[in-house]
Amino acid sequence: MTLLNLSWQKGRARDDPSQNVRNLLPYCERDGMEGGHSYELSVARVLTALAQGTMNIEAAMPYSSNYTLLTSIVHEDLHLLAVYKPQRGERPLWDFPRGTLYRREAAAYIVSEALGFHLVPPTVVRDGPYGIGMVQLFIDNDEDIHLFTMLKQGGYEREIRQLCAFDCLVNNADRKSGHCLQGRDGRLWAIDHGICFHVEPKLRTVLWDFVGEPFPDEVMTAFTSFRQQLDQNEHLIQALHTLLDRSEVRALRRRLNNLIENGCYPPPGPGPHVPWPPV
Repeated sequence: MTLLNLSWQKGRARDDPSQNVRNLLPYCERDGMEGGHSYELSVARVLTALAQGTMNIEAAMPYSSNYTLLTSIVHEDLHLLAVYKPQRGERPLWDFPRGTLYRREAAAYIVSEALGFHLVPPTVVRDGPYGIGMVQLFIDNDEDIHLFTMLKQGGYEREIRQLCAFDCLVNNADRKSGHCLQGRDGRLWAIDHGICFHVEPKLRTVLWDFVGEPFPDEVMTAFTSFRQQLDQNEHLIQALHTLLDRSEVRALRRRLNNLIENGCYPPPGPGPHVPWPPV
């Protein structure tokens, strides 16, 4: 069973370059292709494979706060690796409703896509070997590279400013440096969004570099477009209400309106505003 209806993407142009995953997912394999070379692959095809493919648990992922499993998925001629976080493996938190972290991961993917940032790997909610949970495309990456090293390296200024704005919008309570990956294709990916979307201010991040700076024009355009989608795209609204409490969706709208009105990266709020450990 697939809990999350992926029709929230309905209406997006088929020839939209953002729907083409070539050079973004170079490690998917297809029967009949030697060496697992990359090939042109739509986001919709990846989402379908994640949602409907046959799952086999390969290993437990180390250094995870919650039960996190590496799984292989086969769907028709497509083979890929994914990260599976079942609801039953979530560690209870005092400030987030029990058993909701997997839904927040999927909601973060939806918001990233709706904004056009494409920072979060394709993510679905589905049943798995240990019950309902989130399943996200595994991004093969260099483990020695993370947000701090990419900041130092340079070349990711646009993506990092998008990421910072995204975290402000989704109220990310855990943006560690290690929650940003550099894929083998060189792309920046953002993962681990299980504690986002709280109704109270919870923003905790290592990325406070842009406080007070105006949002780039493309970020303001994305925010304005997203607000319009929240008013008009019934599929998007339904998907968010499936994953989040209504009060959390209302809080998302309030944050969005405040960010658009203020037009700049906000300062830290009260309480702890840097996660630990930072990496």
